[in-house]
Amino acid sequence: MIKCENLTKVYKNGDEETLVLKGLTFSIAESEFVAIMGPSGSGKSTLMHILGALDSPTSGKYFLDNKDVSKFSDDELADIRKDKIGFVFQAFNLLPRADVLRNVALPLMYAEVEKGRREQMAKKALLAAGMDESRFKHLSNQLSGGQMQRVAIARALVNDPAIILADEPTGNLDTKTGEVVLKTFEELNEKGHTIVLITHELDVAMHAKRILHIRDGQIIKDERTRR
Repeated sequence: MIKCENLTKVYKNGDEETLVLKGLTFSIAESEFVAIMGPSGSGKSTLMHILGALDSPTSGKYFLDNKDVSKFSDDELADIRKDKIGFVFQAFNLLPRADVLRNVALPLMYAEVEKGRREQMAKKALLAAGMDESRFKHLSNQLSGGQMQRVAIARALVNDPAIILADEPTGNLDTKTGEVVLKTFEELNEKGHTIVLITHELDVAMHAKRILHIRDGQIIKDERTRR
């Protein structure tokens, strides 16, 4: 599913260069649940942006579904984000004055899916994310934090992406609600979804089946969990 070969990323500020990623090589198979864990400044956010086709590496190669994404144009990267990757963010990023169904169907509007089919697909994704059907017509700002994150997960699922990329998805949730959301990811993975979870917390990372530990732009450990 994912294959990275000697990825490097250098940020330039005038004559000053900062090497953020230092030759990362790893792969993630289809249907894996992998956590990328590291402290602030470790390079995990930069890596997430590359995996999410939001940025390109300075050197090295990134393959998604056997396609060399590192060589793609901006338009091709946009298509990858639209068709292949579902994003779940810490801040939810929902439209506050839109109801749950419209929030989830939004990516389908950009994909020019017919209106009636959009609603069917949105409902299916919401149910898969464990959202109560009685909440479908609620505005997103009428929901609890856990419910908003379920809507965000459903929005990530609605296009049936190759990979779900979750960036600190429990960061704005209390511990109990965060556990419920992480359980949702586990259940989705058991159904065959490929999930990459970005986190700085070990107890969150332990919900994955594999943890890539990153520090100072390098992978220092690749371990399987007991889950």
